[in-house]
Amino acid sequence: MKRNTVVRAMHDVGLAAWFGGSLMGAIGLNGAASIVSERSERMRVANTGWERWAPVSTLAVAAHVIGGVGLLMANRQRIAHQAGVGTSTLTKVALTGVALAATAYTGALGARMKQAGEVPVKGAVQPDKDTPEDVAKAQRQLRVLQWVIPATTGTLIVLTSLHGEQQRPGEMLRGIVHNAFSAGSR
Repeated sequence: MKRNTVVRAMHDVGLAAWFGGSLMGAIGLNGAASIVSERSERMRVANTGWERWAPVSTLAVAAHVIGGVGLLMANRQRIAHQAGVGTSTLTKVALTGVALAATAYTGALGARMKQAGEVPVKGAVQPDKDTPEDVAKAQRQLRVLQWVIPATTGTLIVLTSLHGEQQRPGEMLRGIVHNAFSAGSR
């Protein structure tokens, strides 16, 4: 068996940074922006933090995706022949798509909010009574999306743990035998 340390590390470290950055942003950065004394500066503070994180986040997501493709290629035989691996792999691919879409959309919403300039808000994702409606709408969407990203990437971490368990020699043998007998009975 060949080692896949580089692509596995890219996959795992990229996912960890994606998950951790999104969770810290939702709790720490967005939460901290709400205590800035000047209401019209709260969004600017949050946007500045997210802008500083964006290059790291982009690299993390890219590393995860490149590592994931590498692992798909390296494990294509297991995916095809070991019971349960194909299903969990398809689930991971679908969740990665959801997380990518949510991440891209939050970036677009953040850019829209930055263009609005300094407007009064309660917090990064909470409009105030004086917040313009287009900004308030973007904030309400971000309030939901800020949890979608850590929820999906956290679930991906759990599924990655499952894949690790499925690579134990006994699990591999059991899965391959199960799949062989299941295919023969069809």
